[in-house]
Amino acid sequence: MPKKFVDRLLAGTAFVLIAAAPTFAGAAPERADSTVPLPPRHRDAAPMPPTAPAETPAAHAQPANEGSGNFSIMGTIDKLFSVGDAQVSEKLREIVTGKQMARRAERMPERQAIEAFYAARSYAPIWISGGRLNARAQAVMAQLKNAAADGLDAADYPVPDFGGGFSAEALADGDIKLTYVMLTYARHLAVGRIAPTRVLAEVDYGNHTPEPAEILRKVVNSGDAGAALESFNPPHEGFRALKAKLAELRSNGPRAEADTRIPEGRSIRPGTRDSRVPELRERLHVRGNPADLVYDKTLYNAVRQFQQRAGLRPNGVIDSSTIAAISGPKPGRVVDRVAANMERWRWLPRDLGKTYVMVNIPDYTLKVVRDHQPVWHTKIVAGKPQTPTPLLSASMDSVLVNPSWYVPQSIIQNELLPRYASDPNIFDRLGLEVKKGPDGNINVVQPPGAANALGRIKFNFPNKFQVYLHDTPEKRLFAATRRAFSHGCMRVEDPTKFGEIMLHLAMNGPTPNSQQLYGMFGHDERTFKLTNRPMVHLTYQTAYVDDAGKLVLRDDIYGFDNRINAIMHSDERRIADVPPPQDPKRDAATAKSNQEILRRVERREAQNPFGFFERLFR
Repeated sequence: MPKKFVDRLLAGTAFVLIAAAPTFAGAAPERADSTVPLPPRHRDAAPMPPTAPAETPAAHAQPANEGSGNFSIMGTIDKLFSVGDAQVSEKLREIVTGKQMARRAERMPERQAIEAFYAARSYAPIWISGGRLNARAQAVMAQLKNAAADGLDAADYPVPDFGGGFSAEALADGDIKLTYVMLTYARHLAVGRIAPTRVLAEVDYGNHTPEPAEILRKVVNSGDAGAALESFNPPHEGFRALKAKLAELRSNGPRAEADTRIPEGRSIRPGTRDSRVPELRERLHVRGNPADLVYDKTLYNAVRQFQQRAGLRPNGVIDSSTIAAISGPKPGRVVDRVAANMERWRWLPRDLGKTYVMVNIPDYTLKVVRDHQPVWHTKIVAGKPQTPTPLLSASMDSVLVNPSWYVPQSIIQNELLPRYASDPNIFDRLGLEVKKGPDGNINVVQPPGAANALGRIKFNFPNKFQVYLHDTPEKRLFAATRRAFSHGCMRVEDPTKFGEIMLHLAMNGPTPNSQQLYGMFGHDERTFKLTNRPMVHLTYQTAYVDDAGKLVLRDDIYGFDNRINAIMHSDERRIADVPPPQDPKRDAATAKSNQEILRRVERREAQNPFGFFERLFR
């Protein structure tokens, strides 16, 4: 018998003994996981347990039949060599301690966590036990392949094929790649696939990115790795309801589009007959005989009102644009919008607070929640598309009656300073106090009074964008359906009732009710410091599930849904989870204009600025 063959046989036998031992030298003990065989290396090689006894030389002398399941001794020994965890561990050690990790794990935080985690377990593989994929690997790979259920794309989380064979190097390479892909997926579940500042500049929900080391510990040490990975999704009921609605939309498929859309066709004019008229009446909640196909005056008035609300020309002609608006987005588009809203839920903090205020900008509403139960809600006016309300989370620290208005820097830069160039007395006439702030910026203040832009009461939650909730003298704006009128701050329809509720929930002892707050209106500023500071969350929910389980869609007034979809369908997708660099030129320009204006403006007095602010905030 050739010496080379004997050497291989002896080595294979030694490996069998090692594989049968409870633990491997230099490898951390693994739990008893169920395993599945990796893909066979050769077409005629059937799977074989790694601890099967080595075949004899006599058996090797007989050629194996195609598809018979018999092995040659050489094939068996080769396979035994390939599936040993000890050999995989050595390859993992070589990769992790060498200079080969950068091409397998691009992000530094994940790469460092992977290196430390493997080192702590003596480089034992995570996803392979006895040369086979273990139950942990199966659960995680199933989760990755089902990424669409979480509003993500499985193509972004490729599952490694472990080299398509049984070499130790291929198994080690696949083990590391699966670890990195799993970490990426968990991070995207937790904080989003897209960095928020790629969608808008004015966003600040804080940083709740999970540490890669914690993700590894949680998933690897869990009895159910798939459930552990799923737990990185937002825990909020609003997110879970959207996820369930996403599954429902996808299960309905093309049938949903046919069932929910009004058929297209020629334009329908008043007085004409059309088979779509009964369905149009139903959609617009107009009473009528289902057998009557005439486009009558009652339906005409309802159509005009709908066209006006939808931003269409209110001429009463039911054309293709009106039909499309009444039908609503196609199911495929609705799926994209639901996924975009799930993405934005991931930006929010995991803990919304025991008591919190949630503003939904596209819905123009505010609600107060305590212990997961809604307490109160009201209408708001939000920022115009040109001056959108920022997205942020901050704690409300005070309620001010008869507040002074500290003009936001955005209004100073974009509204007041450009007008100052042609009207040097603008600050005099508007009764604005101008001074230099500790940060070097101009601070412009409007004292309390009937003309104050904030009205009579303000709800302060300090944030870098200088926006807040407040009263307004422009009460007529709340009658509008689409209420995007402000420069970014939010005006509350019933501010004294809001004040009553917030003071009651956030302060100890007796607090004033809405009538008592109204009685304080005057010129003297009064501040109520909140003891238990509630959180304020400014959100952008163009799709949400209401209390009746119905999916509600709102206009994408700032284009954030479109921006998210554009990123995911462009080259920017590759770097979408990396925040874009800041723009230092804009900061430099602001500082320069501040210094110039400070040298020219002094504090003055003026009268009746109401007319200017009425135009400014409209």
